[in-house]
Amino acid sequence: MSNVPNRPKGKSIKNLRMVWSFAIAYPGHIAIAGLALLVAAGATSGVPYAFKLIIDKGFANGAGSGPSIARWFEYLLLLVGVMALATATRFYFVSWLGERTVADIRLAVHRNLLRLSPGFFEENRPAEITSRITVDTTIIEQVVGTTLSVALRNLVMGTVCIAILFALSAKLAAMLLLGVPLVVIPIIVVGRKVRAVSTQSQDRIADVGAVTSEVLGAMKIVQAFNQQGREAARFADSVERVFTTAKKRMLLRAIMTATVIFLLFGAITMIIWQGAIDVSSGLMSGGTIAAFVLYGALLAGAFGALSESYGDLLRASGASERLGELLAAKPDIEAPASPAQLPLPARGELSFEHVTFHYPTRKETSALADFSLSVRPRERLAVVGPSGAGKTTLFQLAERFYDPQSGRVLMDGIDLRDADPADIRQRIAMVPQETLLFAGTARDNLRYGNWDASDDQLWQAARDAHAEDFLRALPEGLDTFMGEGGARLSGGQRQRMAIARALLRDAPLLLLDEATSALDAESERLVQDALDRLMADRTTIVIAHRLATVRAADRIVVMDHGKIVEEGTHASLTAESGLYARLARLQFEQHAA
Repeated sequence: MSNVPNRPKGKSIKNLRMVWSFAIAYPGHIAIAGLALLVAAGATSGVPYAFKLIIDKGFANGAGSGPSIARWFEYLLLLVGVMALATATRFYFVSWLGERTVADIRLAVHRNLLRLSPGFFEENRPAEITSRITVDTTIIEQVVGTTLSVALRNLVMGTVCIAILFALSAKLAAMLLLGVPLVVIPIIVVGRKVRAVSTQSQDRIADVGAVTSEVLGAMKIVQAFNQQGREAARFADSVERVFTTAKKRMLLRAIMTATVIFLLFGAITMIIWQGAIDVSSGLMSGGTIAAFVLYGALLAGAFGALSESYGDLLRASGASERLGELLAAKPDIEAPASPAQLPLPARGELSFEHVTFHYPTRKETSALADFSLSVRPRERLAVVGPSGAGKTTLFQLAERFYDPQSGRVLMDGIDLRDADPADIRQRIAMVPQETLLFAGTARDNLRYGNWDASDDQLWQAARDAHAEDFLRALPEGLDTFMGEGGARLSGGQRQRMAIARALLRDAPLLLLDEATSALDAESERLVQDALDRLMADRTTIVIAHRLATVRAADRIVVMDHGKIVEEGTHASLTAESGLYARLARLQFEQHAA
């Protein structure tokens, strides 16, 4: 089973390389955004020098008005216009890149999730996976669309500012740079801790999502057992863990920001002090010291913003790492390089040969143990037995959601491991015990059996499944929205929708898992009649607890503890004193009572 691997405790932003691998698919947008960034940074960096020229040239020799000073202010206005246009361009293209990159990451993660086998979702909670696709990608969007460009802009501005500071006064610039190690070291040390805590924070947020999803999905049970208080307390505990972790992250970032700002502005204050002495001694002009002060402020602001940006980048690195795990997860069930072709025409034959299987999350218990069974074409086979006997496992293996640890499962004589899983499932129609309808229209739910089905085919399937009447009675017919999980329909109606969906599949092998369970007598009669139509002229395997529904089966297999303990017809098995006879006697006596 390909599980999400344990996250290495990285201490850098290297995990953002995954994000970059998606962003470089749009080199044109990157180039325009990069050019606009450079122009905006250059224009911003030119503003202090423009003030130097205004002071030294425009006010030189007492000139304070007229063409002399106007020319320098015109240059400043032109510079401001370029800065505004370049900044707007940078904002648009960087924001576009952020949104597009995140959309592509979400698509890639979702596409990979659809490839993974059900075992993956046994070991990894769907609610946490959902949190990664939503919350983590939002963090990345913020970083790519805002933080990263701001960080790059400040990096460019900082570099330009340093070069100009040396040009203005090498002595003062050298003094300024002596304070850089005092700033960088706290960023590195505290930044590592921020990154680790940020990853923990995302995990805690995922826990909140998991608790919320679980409770909302079982709200009737929660209220029926009056457990609202307990669930509120459990949710509050999860929220408090998020807040506690967030406080730790915020405290670390606050310490890092305060340290950087104090050291930077403290160093600048000392340098300006020295500059003021040089101005009073005639070693430096007023415009130069003014420009130096402005460049020093820009440099301090750039490095201060970089410290905050680095914290955001570390947080995004944790989010990128979590998403990268989902992208890197490999499916257990894949088509072989050269899949065997299933024979035509399809016979609907299914065989289990000495199969032993245990689920990934229950490795200590075998669901099937040296199990062998052959289902003949067009045979109606019933599988009965107590809960946990391994009945549903047969369906899981037949659809190749899992592979057995030993033995073989064959369809029409071909080992399922040698065939493409898509080809296997194309030959199977399934009616589950708990019918799952999607939050879409009735039409789309029916078309899940055959997406290319025409309206005539949809209505014919609905008619055969005794679903036509209630579907036509819906406000918009087949275009009526079903609600979450088909909430607009009763249990029996949902079951008949599932049968209609299976009819549209028109597959040679039909799997029925407790298809009439939990239905009232009238619904069961309609569903059973629809099933009789569905089972006609195809191989059918029926799992049933209600033995009255399997009396007409060609053969009944009785399972217990992953093995076949009895086999025969209803008449032959009830005549014996085995497990089936005991189950039948108990059920029919209860029914008579």
